[in-house]
Amino acid sequence: MKKNSYIAVAFIILIFGIWAVPKIIDRFEGTELMTFEKVPPFEFISQDSVTVSRKNFEGKVYVVEFFFTSCPTICPKMHESMLKLQKEFYGNPEFGIASISIDPKRDTPSVLKEYASKKGATLKNWYFLTGEKDSIYNFSNNGFKLYAGENKDVEGGFEHSGLFALIDKQGYIRSRTVKNGDMVNPIKFYNGLDPKEVEWLKEDIAALLKE
Repeated sequence: MKKNSYIAVAFIILIFGIWAVPKIIDRFEGTELMTFEKVPPFEFISQDSVTVSRKNFEGKVYVVEFFFTSCPTICPKMHESMLKLQKEFYGNPEFGIASISIDPKRDTPSVLKEYASKKGATLKNWYFLTGEKDSIYNFSNNGFKLYAGENKDVEGGFEHSGLFALIDKQGYIRSRTVKNGDMVNPIKFYNGLDPKEVEWLKEDIAALLKE
Protein backbone atom coordinates (compact mmCIF):
# COMPACT_ATOMS: atom_id res chain seq x y z
CA MET A 1 0.00 0.00 0.00
CA LYS A 2 1.29 3.43 -0.88
CA LYS A 3 2.07 6.06 1.72
CA ASN A 4 -0.93 8.18 0.69
CA SER A 5 -3.21 5.18 1.14
CA TYR A 6 -1.94 4.63 4.69
CA ILE A 7 -2.62 8.27 5.48
CA ALA A 8 -6.14 8.01 4.04
CA VAL A 9 -6.93 4.90 6.10
CA ALA A 10 -5.55 6.51 9.27
CA PHE A 11 -7.66 9.58 8.59
CA ILE A 12 -10.82 7.48 8.18
CA ILE A 13 -10.11 5.59 11.44
CA LEU A 14 -9.50 8.86 13.26
CA ILE A 15 -12.76 10.39 12.01
CA PHE A 16 -14.73 7.22 12.77
CA GLY A 17 -13.22 7.03 16.24
CA ILE A 18 -14.13 10.62 17.07
CA TRP A 19 -17.70 10.00 15.86
CA ALA A 20 -17.97 6.72 17.76
CA VAL A 21 -16.89 7.98 21.23
CA PRO A 22 -20.21 9.62 22.19
CA LYS A 23 -22.09 6.66 20.70
CA ILE A 24 -20.08 4.27 22.89
CA ILE A 25 -20.84 6.39 25.96
CA ASP A 26 -24.56 6.38 25.13
CA ARG A 27 -24.51 2.66 24.49
CA PHE A 28 -22.88 1.75 27.77
CA GLU A 29 -24.47 4.42 29.95
CA GLY A 30 -26.04 2.71 32.96
CA THR A 31 -24.67 -0.77 32.24
CA GLU A 32 -21.77 -0.59 34.70
CA LEU A 33 -23.25 -0.48 38.17
CA MET A 34 -21.26 1.49 40.73
CA THR A 35 -20.50 0.01 44.16
CA PHE A 36 -20.85 2.12 47.30
CA GLU A 37 -20.60 1.39 51.02
CA LYS A 38 -21.87 -1.79 52.63
CA VAL A 39 -25.19 -1.65 54.45
CA PRO A 40 -24.46 -1.63 58.21
CA PRO A 41 -25.85 -4.37 60.46
CA PHE A 42 -29.48 -3.94 61.46
CA GLU A 43 -32.14 -5.79 63.41
CA PHE A 44 -35.81 -4.85 63.23
CA ILE A 45 -39.20 -6.52 63.74
CA SER A 46 -41.34 -7.55 60.78
CA GLN A 47 -45.09 -7.43 60.20
CA ASP A 48 -45.14 -11.04 61.41
CA SER A 49 -43.44 -10.08 64.70
CA VAL A 50 -40.26 -11.86 63.64
CA THR A 51 -36.76 -10.41 64.00
CA VAL A 52 -35.27 -9.53 60.61
CA SER A 53 -31.60 -8.65 60.19
CA ARG A 54 -29.03 -8.25 57.47
CA LYS A 55 -28.65 -12.04 57.53
CA ASN A 56 -32.15 -12.47 56.10
CA PHE A 57 -30.95 -10.73 52.94
CA GLU A 58 -27.64 -12.54 52.50
CA GLY A 59 -27.33 -13.79 48.93
CA LYS A 60 -30.29 -11.67 47.85
CA VAL A 61 -30.72 -8.51 45.80
CA TYR A 62 -33.05 -6.18 47.67
CA VAL A 63 -34.49 -2.68 47.73
CA VAL A 64 -34.76 -0.50 50.84
CA GLU A 65 -37.22 2.33 51.42
CA PHE A 66 -38.22 4.45 54.42
CA PHE A 67 -41.92 5.28 54.85
CA PHE A 68 -44.78 5.38 57.37
CA THR A 69 -48.25 3.91 57.03
CA SER A 70 -50.19 7.12 57.76
CA CYS A 71 -48.18 9.13 55.20
CA PRO A 72 -50.60 11.34 53.24
CA THR A 73 -48.15 12.46 50.56
CA ILE A 74 -45.48 10.43 48.74
CA CYS A 75 -45.69 6.99 50.39
CA PRO A 76 -48.69 5.73 48.40
CA LYS A 77 -46.87 6.52 45.16
CA MET A 78 -43.71 4.84 46.47
CA HIS A 79 -45.65 1.67 47.19
CA GLU A 80 -47.18 1.70 43.73
CA SER A 81 -43.61 1.59 42.45
CA MET A 82 -42.72 -1.22 44.86
CA LEU A 83 -45.69 -3.22 43.62
CA LYS A 84 -44.26 -2.92 40.10
CA LEU A 85 -41.02 -4.44 41.40
CA GLN A 86 -42.99 -7.17 43.15
CA LYS A 87 -44.79 -8.01 39.91
CA GLU A 88 -41.54 -8.01 37.91
CA PHE A 89 -39.65 -10.36 40.23
CA TYR A 90 -42.46 -12.30 41.88
CA GLY A 91 -41.45 -15.83 42.78
CA ASN A 92 -37.72 -15.12 42.62
CA PRO A 93 -36.30 -16.24 45.98
CA GLU A 94 -33.20 -14.09 45.45
CA PHE A 95 -35.14 -10.81 45.45
CA GLY A 96 -36.47 -8.93 48.46
CA ILE A 97 -37.79 -5.60 49.73
CA ALA A 98 -37.32 -3.88 53.10
CA SER A 99 -39.92 -1.19 53.85
CA ILE A 100 -38.86 0.46 57.10
CA SER A 101 -41.27 2.63 59.06
CA ILE A 102 -40.01 5.93 60.47
CA ASP A 103 -43.08 6.09 62.76
CA PRO A 104 -42.50 3.04 64.95
CA LYS A 105 -44.75 4.32 67.75
CA ARG A 106 -47.84 3.90 65.57
CA ASP A 107 -46.52 1.36 63.08
CA THR A 108 -46.57 -1.74 65.23
CA PRO A 109 -46.20 -5.18 63.63
CA SER A 110 -49.99 -5.61 63.54
CA VAL A 111 -50.47 -2.23 61.87
CA LEU A 112 -47.77 -3.06 59.32
CA LYS A 113 -49.35 -6.47 58.64
CA GLU A 114 -52.72 -4.90 57.92
CA TYR A 115 -51.09 -2.22 55.75
CA ALA A 116 -49.16 -4.82 53.75
CA SER A 117 -52.33 -6.81 53.16
CA LYS A 118 -54.28 -3.75 52.00
CA LYS A 119 -51.48 -2.74 49.64
CA GLY A 120 -51.26 -6.20 48.08
CA ALA A 121 -47.74 -6.96 49.30
CA THR A 122 -47.56 -10.72 48.85
CA LEU A 123 -43.89 -11.18 47.92
CA LYS A 124 -42.40 -13.71 50.33
CA ASN A 125 -39.29 -11.62 51.01
CA TRP A 126 -41.07 -8.26 51.37
CA TYR A 127 -40.58 -7.22 54.99
CA PHE A 128 -42.36 -4.28 56.60
CA LEU A 129 -40.14 -3.36 59.50
CA THR A 130 -40.35 -1.44 62.75
CA GLY A 131 -38.16 -1.07 65.82
CA GLU A 132 -36.62 1.48 68.15
CA LYS A 133 -36.94 5.00 66.75
CA ASP A 134 -33.32 5.93 67.38
CA SER A 135 -32.09 2.77 65.64
CA ILE A 136 -34.30 3.41 62.62
CA TYR A 137 -33.26 7.04 62.29
CA ASN A 138 -29.60 6.15 62.69
CA PHE A 139 -29.96 3.46 60.03
CA SER A 140 -31.57 5.90 57.61
CA ASN A 141 -29.60 9.07 58.29
CA ASN A 142 -26.17 7.53 58.88
CA GLY A 143 -26.38 4.10 57.26
CA PHE A 144 -27.76 5.37 53.97
CA LYS A 145 -27.48 9.17 54.26
CA LEU A 146 -31.20 9.32 53.46
CA TYR A 147 -32.85 11.89 55.72
CA ALA A 148 -35.73 10.82 57.93
CA GLY A 149 -37.09 12.73 60.90
CA GLU A 150 -40.06 14.11 62.77
CA ASN A 151 -41.42 17.52 61.85
CA LYS A 152 -44.76 18.59 63.29
CA ASP A 153 -44.95 21.45 60.79
CA VAL A 154 -45.20 19.21 57.71
CA GLU A 155 -48.17 17.19 56.55
CA GLY A 156 -48.14 13.82 58.26
CA GLY A 157 -45.62 14.91 60.90
CA PHE A 158 -42.57 13.21 59.35
CA GLU A 159 -40.03 14.00 56.65
CA HIS A 160 -38.33 11.45 54.42
CA SER A 161 -37.21 11.01 50.84
CA GLY A 162 -38.90 9.09 48.05
CA LEU A 163 -35.63 7.39 47.17
CA PHE A 164 -35.00 3.65 46.92
CA ALA A 165 -31.65 2.02 47.72
CA LEU A 166 -30.57 -1.02 45.69
CA ILE A 167 -28.46 -3.60 47.54
CA ASP A 168 -26.51 -6.44 45.92
CA LYS A 169 -26.04 -10.03 47.09
CA GLN A 170 -22.93 -9.07 49.07
CA GLY A 171 -24.75 -6.28 50.93
CA TYR A 172 -23.36 -3.27 49.05
CA ILE A 173 -25.35 -0.29 47.81
CA ARG A 174 -25.29 -0.24 44.01
CA SER A 175 -26.51 2.16 41.33
CA ARG A 176 -26.17 2.95 37.66
CA THR A 177 -24.54 5.95 36.04
CA VAL A 178 -26.49 8.51 34.03
CA LYS A 179 -25.42 11.13 31.57
CA ASN A 180 -25.78 14.76 32.61
CA GLY A 181 -24.56 16.98 29.80
CA ASP A 182 -21.01 15.88 29.07
CA MET A 183 -20.62 14.14 32.42
CA VAL A 184 -21.52 10.57 33.38
CA ASN A 185 -22.26 10.30 37.11
CA PRO A 186 -23.70 7.68 39.50
CA ILE A 187 -27.15 8.42 40.88
CA LYS A 188 -26.60 6.23 44.01
CA PHE A 189 -30.35 6.07 44.77
CA TYR A 190 -33.43 5.67 42.56
CA ASN A 191 -36.37 8.07 42.68
CA GLY A 192 -39.35 5.92 43.58
CA LEU A 193 -41.69 8.65 42.33
CA ASP A 194 -40.23 8.71 38.81
CA PRO A 195 -41.50 5.97 36.44
CA LYS A 196 -38.34 6.21 34.35
CA GLU A 197 -36.09 5.58 37.34
CA VAL A 198 -38.29 2.70 38.47
CA GLU A 199 -37.70 1.13 35.05
CA TRP A 200 -33.95 1.69 35.53
CA LEU A 201 -34.25 -0.01 38.89
CA LYS A 202 -35.95 -3.04 37.32
CA GLU A 203 -33.13 -3.34 34.78
CA ASP A 204 -30.45 -3.05 37.44
CA ILE A 205 -32.09 -5.56 39.78
CA ALA A 206 -32.15 -8.03 36.88
CA ALA A 207 -28.47 -7.37 36.23
CA LEU A 208 -27.51 -7.92 39.88
CA LEU A 209 -29.54 -11.13 40.08
CA LYS A 210 -27.25 -12.53 37.37
CA GLU A 211 -24.05 -11.66 39.25
